Amino acid sequence: MSLDLLGQAPGDFEAALRERLSALKPIRLELIDDSARHTGHAGARSGGGHYRLLIVSAEFSGKSTLTRHRIVFDALGELMRSKIHALSIQSIAPEEAQ
Repeated sequence: MSLDLLGQAPGDFEAALRERLSALKPIRLELIDDSARHTGHAGARSGGGHYRLLIVSAEFSGKSTLTRHRIVFDALGELMRSKIHALSIQSIAPEEAQ
């Protein structure tokens, strides 16, 4: 079995991210692993991945961008401090989705 840069079977880490984000009851969730685009980058060498996240959730209604990002960080817990080097977040409330 091959392992990704995080030492896990491909797809396992993404599944763990999705499971944690499910606490936000997303209507839409898109997670893109951009780690391969950052090969050689200091964060990639240390094992942290680079991801892009689009999440639509009622949890974000009436909240600022900063608060929304904190909600996502809290949902991901220690993964933000260990396995994720960079996370680009687009957090949207359902009434803002097009």
